Amino acid sequence: MKKMIKNSRFRKVMTSVLLITGLIVGAASVYASFLYNKLNQTLDHIAAPEVTTVSNLNEESVVPVTQATNPIEKPLTFLLTAIDEREGNEGSLNTDVMMLFRIDPKTHQGTVVSIPRDLEIEADKSGLNGSHKANYFYAYYYNKNKDTALHETKRLFSDVYQVPIDYMAVINFEGFRKLIDQLGGMTVEVDMDMRYQDESDGTDIHLNKGKQQLKGKQVLDFIRYRKSNLGTAESSDMERNQREQLVLNQLLDQLTTLNGLTAWGGVLDIIGGSIKTDIPADQLRTLTKSYRDLKPATVRYIQLKGEWESPYLVVKQQDLEEALGALRGQQSGEQIDSQIRTD
Repeated sequence: MKKMIKNSRFRKVMTSVLLITGLIVGAASVYASFLYNKLNQTLDHIAAPEVTTVSNLNEESVVPVTQATNPIEKPLTFLLTAIDEREGNEGSLNTDVMMLFRIDPKTHQGTVVSIPRDLEIEADKSGLNGSHKANYFYAYYYNKNKDTALHETKRLFSDVYQVPIDYMAVINFEGFRKLIDQLGGMTVEVDMDMRYQDESDGTDIHLNKGKQQLKGKQVLDFIRYRKSNLGTAESSDMERNQREQLVLNQLLDQLTTLNGLTAWGGVLDIIGGSIKTDIPADQLRTLTKSYRDLKPATVRYIQLKGEWESPYLVVKQQDLEEALGALRGQQSGEQIDSQIRTD
């Protein structure tokens, strides 16, 4: 009798365990399906509505992703930008952050060149009246036609720098802030005291030198800091570029180590509302599926140093050509002032 009671209790316990396990597995399966659908919706939202051809430079080397084998074998170059859409005098569509990022899936190497926002683009290269700073052009093309702004900006920089740029992506700063917060913040070595306030757009930068855990707003202040009106030293374009590359490095690490369906659900929500690309949806899906093959094992961060000649930052032509050569896949690494990141 006692044995029968024990067996009955055992069966009840096992039934409960199996029921709970089934519910957990079922819930996980439902959520995984939900996340898969969310991923597709996100990709559709940030993708270009249709395929466009941007550059006629080295057309044989710019192979559309849909024509490439899987995994993708051809190097890809992206123009990555961040824009300020806040209200107020400082809020604009000017690209405060500009990076050219080349990925070579065969060598598993990446190259990042930060383009100083104050770099001069002469009229004879841009086709516009007069010279302009590099951060001027996306806003210019967006105000002319927002539907073709990515296409035209990418075409311009492809032509100016003679680098075939495959795709362009734009993230707004508010989305960047939310993404950092979603990932739990970021540990950063702040290189100097930073103080700046501007009531017109709500800017309030207050950071102390030293290693610390920063929230999204503070990370944004860290990479944007240039001038001070509260007694701290000012920051150059080159120092800003170094901070941008430092943050990009850590952000890539945090995203590649992100675990959990719930965590990715939040990230996808932010990406869908903050990023725009000119990558057609089908090609964006191919890139996503080929992520492990595209992820570089090493990333070379190239600093473009220059001298300030108001209102522009002037970079030595040799330094610029060497950096652009690296983006074209030409090797001149010993002459380039760069930082290597190894995963």
